[in-house]
Amino acid sequence: MSYFTIKDESRSEFEEKKSIFIGQVKRVETEEAAKEFIQKIKSQHKEARHNVYAYIIGENKGVQRYSDDGEPQGTGGIPMLEVLKKNDITDVVVVVTRYFGGILLGTGGLARAYSKGASLAIKESGIVEKVRGNSIEIAIEYDLLGKVQNVCTKENFHMEHIEYTNKVKIKILCEVSTLEKLKLQITEVTSGKALFKEDEVKMYFKLEHRLYE
Repeated sequence: MSYFTIKDESRSEFEEKKSIFIGQVKRVETEEAAKEFIQKIKSQHKEARHNVYAYIIGENKGVQRYSDDGEPQGTGGIPMLEVLKKNDITDVVVVVTRYFGGILLGTGGLARAYSKGASLAIKESGIVEKVRGNSIEIAIEYDLLGKVQNVCTKENFHMEHIEYTNKVKIKILCEVSTLEKLKLQITEVTSGKALFKEDEVKMYFKLEHRLYE
């Protein structure tokens, strides 16, 4: 199973009819962490009229919460939650802070502004995929290194690390769905002389063809 989340904690800001909207997002894996981030933002912006938030947590998006924080019902939290859903992301908390500028925006204007605040913060962060993967170590003789490198280049398997000892040891982070393909191709080009050592399956970030811790 794979899912999408944000890449980095980020911040965006814009002005709408003299009100300042500051959107901030963070990747979180628990509801407690989401609440801590919300409280952190509120403490940073004690003078702000509103700190509206929304978050979704879990691979199955099982935890979904929001708050209008004093804005008219349905004008802040729900529109921001819908932005998260539209981007199909989870393990994300977003807080949009509003410094009131003296001009009323109306319910439609508020909903659009809070949606924009969430969207800009997410765009600033970037969206990444999380996939199930393995860290695999391949041990080979020195004369087989070129053949293994050719396979990795051709099939877009990124070699994270190469260690030169009595054998060449290559570390690759590989999606579970392509692990058997990797092992089969390495076995073929080395005539069965490669030794494989796999770590436990866990979730990795995926950008293009490469996995990250």
